[in-house]
Amino acid sequence: MSGPAPRLSGTNLERAADHNQRVTLHAIRVGGSLTRVELAQITGLTGPAIANITRRLLQDGLIQEAGQRRGGRGQPPTKLEVKRDACYSIGVNVDRDHITLVLVDFAGETLARRSEEVDFALPDDVRAFYRRSIKPMLRGAGVDPAKLVGLGVAVPDDLGSVDLPGRPPAYDAWERVDMAALFAEPLALPVFVENDAAAAATGEMQLGRGQRLSNFFYILISSGLGGGVVSDGVYARGAHGRSGELGFMLAPGEGGTREQVQKLVSRSGLQEHLARDGVAIAAALAPDAGEGARASVDAWLDRAARQLCTPLDAISCLIDPAAVLIGGRLPAALVESLAERVNALLGAFTNAPAVAPVERAALSEDAPAVGAAILPFSHFLLPKPGALWKAVE
Repeated sequence: MSGPAPRLSGTNLERAADHNQRVTLHAIRVGGSLTRVELAQITGLTGPAIANITRRLLQDGLIQEAGQRRGGRGQPPTKLEVKRDACYSIGVNVDRDHITLVLVDFAGETLARRSEEVDFALPDDVRAFYRRSIKPMLRGAGVDPAKLVGLGVAVPDDLGSVDLPGRPPAYDAWERVDMAALFAEPLALPVFVENDAAAAATGEMQLGRGQRLSNFFYILISSGLGGGVVSDGVYARGAHGRSGELGFMLAPGEGGTREQVQKLVSRSGLQEHLARDGVAIAAALAPDAGEGARASVDAWLDRAARQLCTPLDAISCLIDPAAVLIGGRLPAALVESLAERVNALLGAFTNAPAVAPVERAALSEDAPAVGAAILPFSHFLLPKPGALWKAVE
C-alpha cells in the first residue's frame, strides 16, 4: 500500500479496525436494515456489545437510524442501515479490450461510470484516461474527494504476456508497471490490486448472490476466461494466488485436438468465432441483431457450453460449490442462455456425486470494477477472514 492514510471524515479508523465492529457493520450492509436485536442474533454478540458497537458506528457516521419497526409489542425497535455517503471508493478494471472506471458509495451503488472500448491499451493510455476522467466524475456525483478511502484495480493475471489474438509486442509493458505510480495523480490514495476474476467474486460476495451463498465458484467471461473460488465465505487464493484459473484448462476442441478453454469461451473467442462468419461482435450483441448474427452466436453458445463441461465437472468433483455463477462482459440474456445449455449438458457429462447448478451472477458486466472498488472498504472497514487483495508496496 502506498500514499497517505485514508481520509474518512468523522471516522476513527483505529476503532473501525475492531473485528466485532467490522462484523456488525458488514451484517448491516448485507441485511440492508436491521434492529439491534437482529444484529445480536446474526453476529452472536451480546445485546450490550451490540449497543456499544452501534453507538460508535453512529458516532463515526458509518450507519444511520432508519425509522422504527412496527407491529410488535412494547417500544418499536429502531432499524439501522449503512450511511451511503459515509465514504466512497474508486474501482478500475483494465483488460485487453476495455478500460472501465467506477465511483461507488459505501453501500456499493455505482454513482458514476466511464468506460472506453479500446484494444490493448498501454499503461500511458490508462493513466491518461484516469486523469481526465476522475475529477469530472467526482464533480458530477457531488462527491468530496476527501471522503475517498482508496482505489482498487482489477486486472487479469499476466495481462501483458498471455498470447491472445491481436496482442501487440509493446503490450508486455504491463508486466513492469507500478500500479501505485500509474494512479498516483491527481489524487493521493491507497491503491489495491487484484486479479479481475477475484475482484468480481469479491463484489459478488459483498453485493450479489454471495450474500446468501457461502460456497460458490465464480466464472468471469472477459477478453479471456477467469475464475474464483469462494469457500465458507472466504476467497480462496491458493498457494500461488492462482486458484480458479479454468481458462488455462484443456478441453476437447475442434478436429479432436485439445485447447485452452478460454480460446473459445471468452469475449475474444466469441469475436474470433463471429469473424469467421463475417459478423462483427458489436452487431451480434446488439438487441436488433440480424438472423445471421443470431445464428452465429447460437452456434458459439452450443460450442462454449460443451467446452465448459470439462472444467465444471472438475469443479463439482473437487470443490463442491453450492453454485457456479457466471458474470462478465456479455449481455445478461446471453449469459443466461449459456448457463441453461451447460446445465442441460452436465447431467449426462459428469459422474460427480453433486453437480453445482450454473447461474448468471447478480452483478453487471462492471463486476470487476465494482469488486475492485470494494477492496479499500474491505481493507479498512469490513471483516477480513482472509486476504482479498494485494496492497501495492
